Amino acid sequence: MRNILSSALLAGCLAVPALADGNALIIRNAEVGGGVLSGSDESGVIVEALRENGFDVVSGEALNAAKMRNVFVRFLDGREDPNATLVVVLTGGFVHSAAGAYLLPAESDGADDVTPGAVLAGALPVDLVMAALATVPGRAVLVLGEAALDMAETAYFRPGLGVLDIPQGVTVIRGPSSEVARFTADHLSRNEHALGRAAARLGLVMEGYAPAGFRLSFPEPVAEPPAPDPAPQDQDAPAYDRAADEAAWRLAQAADTAEGYRTYLEGFAEGAFAAAARQRLNAIETDPLYRARRGEETLELSRDQRREIQRDLTVLGYNTRGVDGIFGQGTRRAIRDWQAATGLRESGYLNQIQIARLDNQATRRAAELEEEARQRQEEERRQDRALWQEVEGRGDEEGLRTYLERFPEGLFAERAQELLATLEARRADRAAARDRRNWDRAREADTIAGYQAYLENFPQGAFAAEANARIAELRRAAQNADAVARARAAEEALGLNPVARRLAETRLAQLGLEPGAVDGTFDERTRRAIRQFQQYRNIAVTGYIDQETVAWLLAGGLLRSD
Repeated sequence: MRNILSSALLAGCLAVPALADGNALIIRNAEVGGGVLSGSDESGVIVEALRENGFDVVSGEALNAAKMRNVFVRFLDGREDPNATLVVVLTGGFVHSAAGAYLLPAESDGADDVTPGAVLAGALPVDLVMAALATVPGRAVLVLGEAALDMAETAYFRPGLGVLDIPQGVTVIRGPSSEVARFTADHLSRNEHALGRAAARLGLVMEGYAPAGFRLSFPEPVAEPPAPDPAPQDQDAPAYDRAADEAAWRLAQAADTAEGYRTYLEGFAEGAFAAAARQRLNAIETDPLYRARRGEETLELSRDQRREIQRDLTVLGYNTRGVDGIFGQGTRRAIRDWQAATGLRESGYLNQIQIARLDNQATRRAAELEEEARQRQEEERRQDRALWQEVEGRGDEEGLRTYLERFPEGLFAERAQELLATLEARRADRAAARDRRNWDRAREADTIAGYQAYLENFPQGAFAAEANARIAELRRAAQNADAVARARAAEEALGLNPVARRLAETRLAQLGLEPGAVDGTFDERTRRAIRQFQQYRNIAVTGYIDQETVAWLLAGGLLRSD
């Protein structure tokens, strides 16, 4: 299937006339926050840097299927020196299947666009790109930046790159599109930077041909060792057995060890999978995290499973920089921190046993967090009821204001406000006409200056206590304005979709906090419920959802797919 797809796309590509020379190809089908991969204005950093280093660059962004074929053919046909260094940078949505990985056209945004026919007609096979790069072993770099793809698994495809079979001599660097953008702009075209160390600092994965200190270009071409003279053909030697080759390769893959790949090569030095075996053998011997990385890759974690892992880490107090199902630098650092705290090797990659252990720890911690919050809530409400019982018995204005100052979102806050309104109405009936007119003007303005003006004219007026209380409220609101603005921005940065908002409201309702209608709209009742939720958990009380509030909501089951 892989060969059929590759051949079909290549045939379509070759029907397009060559338009430019090039030994670097950049296709950006994803927005990555400054657009450093594009070829216009200030965002042409990588293009210009490569050109300054002697590369002819073919680039394009937000390409549809036809344009993507066009620039790929220009890259293929523009090679004048067959030994020149080749660089390809691809960012966008990727899918993979048993036939390999594919870069989707920019217009693809969901499962409806990822059908076998659509992929065959419009996607760019990553294997086809690697085949072109394999013509210059040791001098070929493929950089792959994965953007979030809003799709679940289908019968044919899964989101992401999956496990790549990299030809011998090809260097592959992969990771989230945002970090890949930084890597390409800051490191890729600078020959003084060792790519492996630069990639590791950004949490990117470097695989395939990856010797220590590997750089993009070399002063002298790297010559391939001369091929040995062919040995005399042994007429009695057994014929090549394809089935035995495939069986041996499956065993080597299952073992995934240096010894396993050596054993395969001893039996099939020129076998169909010899190049892949040598590549993996080299990776095992040069990459200390090879086994850990490969172990996680073979799990083929879905986007939802990755979100679950990020939720577990967040509940345990490790900041993953978001719960989005993409394992970027933040998530890898959080995994390493958890592994260090748990006494495990700090690889930044997880196996099935570690995932189960992490989930068990998070489940226990979630229960602890909920119990702590329940106890605080019970104590808070006990104090609330005790103070209200005392205040209600007296029924005086000072007591009511004391209650509201202590419990502005309390169980009896609405009743206290009603009683204060009744007292104010009684005062109004007794107040002189001039006193009342000045108070009405102050209430209409509802500013500190307005209330202060009222108090200057009527220091012992009927509404003096109300004026002083409102001044205090407005001053507190002014002091909290910056904090509320930051909290609002933090909530907006989370990008909560309507489903997540409804789940948050459902969780608040389950806790008896009365958030109003469960409709995904955060109205004043919802904000009040969030403030109470935060208050019971010793979180900064803002009424807006931030990372810490999310962690507590997650502890109780928010956003869990089950």
